[in-house]
Amino acid sequence: MSREELLNLERLMNYVAYQYLKKISWEDVSKTEWTYIVHEFNAIIEKQQRSRKISAAPSLFGDNYFYEHLIIRKLKAAKNNSALHSLGSPNFSKLNVIAVALGFGSYIDFINNSTEVYPFHELKINVPLATVNQPLLDHLVGYWYCYNRNLPFKSGKKAAERIWRSSLEIYKSGEEYLVERTGRDNHMYYGKITSYANYIFIIMNSTTFIRQRHFIGRLKDVEDNMKRPGYVINELNFVSTCVSFNEEPIALYEIFHRVAKLKDFEKTSVDLAFDSPLLPKHILLHLKDSEQNRIMQH
Repeated sequence: MSREELLNLERLMNYVAYQYLKKISWEDVSKTEWTYIVHEFNAIIEKQQRSRKISAAPSLFGDNYFYEHLIIRKLKAAKNNSALHSLGSPNFSKLNVIAVALGFGSYIDFINNSTEVYPFHELKINVPLATVNQPLLDHLVGYWYCYNRNLPFKSGKKAAERIWRSSLEIYKSGEEYLVERTGRDNHMYYGKITSYANYIFIIMNSTTFIRQRHFIGRLKDVEDNMKRPGYVINELNFVSTCVSFNEEPIALYEIFHRVAKLKDFEKTSVDLAFDSPLLPKHILLHLKDSEQNRIMQH
């Protein structure tokens, strides 16, 4: 195994550890946790095969494939000063399956496009003299789909109106509440979320954009409603602001819609036309008013 192969494999395993367990390094993942990850991958592989209508039995990973073949025989062996030339190259067809299950086109696509760790520390949210509404933040943890205005420029004939649907996860890491959101071509956005009283604030960035996105929303009577047994927040409405590439400040209506069944959650992003049956009607009403979705002056 070459040095480059080792570094790419370590990068992959760090990525898997982070995506499934929010752990920075493969070294922080136990044997039992690797077994859990294998089962998650096998479930994805079976789901992908069903969606492609492939009748042949899927080639699944054994319970200890990740831990024994990739961790013990490759990464730990290399760390224990074993000569790299004595370690065989990893099975690239297997690594390809792992990368595709993660949402990449191939293992090479993963190497070219993945990011290891997001610089969350660079994002700052602070509202002085305000107490963080932690019960509300705990309530928001979970999986959501996001809808925002994504209109093409209109020149000549009226272009087809469309919106962008992304998948988003809110989770707690230490004392912070973090956000990850998908974009096109496996592009990922990362952010922080906080709440004061009934206001919610999100600051978000990506590894390829210099600009930041800001989300501000308010939940009316949320503190009283959360005291009611069985109350669940299923929708969040935000004004999301950013500066476009032509330096025009734009405000978009962003709607987060909670995923009802986690097993149906897909970490992907798609374009939806305004007449798409996949776009909930009540969300369409929010997105129709283009005049309310743009800041006209600096």
